[in-house]
Amino acid sequence: MPVYTCTAPQGTLSSESKASLAAEITRIHAAVNHVPPAYVNVIFSEPPSENVFAGGVPGAPLIITGWARRGHPQEDTTRLALELSAAAVRVTGVGESHVMVVIEDSPARSAVEGGRVLPEPGEEKAWLARRGEA
Repeated sequence: MPVYTCTAPQGTLSSESKASLAAEITRIHAAVNHVPPAYVNVIFSEPPSENVFAGGVPGAPLIITGWARRGHPQEDTTRLALELSAAAVRVTGVGESHVMVVIEDSPARSAVEGGRVLPEPGEEKAWLARRGEA
């Protein structure tokens, strides 16, 4: 269900730190938003360093953008962003001042996974049961 894209200049993150960060993003999202870990998707985008700027000058930020279904309590979304930021700093060694986390949302009905419209938050168990996965 959720999709996270982690963007950093090429060479910023090792294979090990990417794997660890993906595991942490999955763990945190599943815990905060109560979804099975198998539904959390993490993608890494690594543009050449000459294509990355911060403040109009070459930079090396780690930007994590996530999509989740609208309807989760705002305090949970804030907690999610804070925990993801702390995990990114801890796992990758990128300085806190260079990490940005943005959680975007839209209605569940705006997304389809496995050929089915996603459930509203809180309706995951029934949705999974209809898929034969509960």
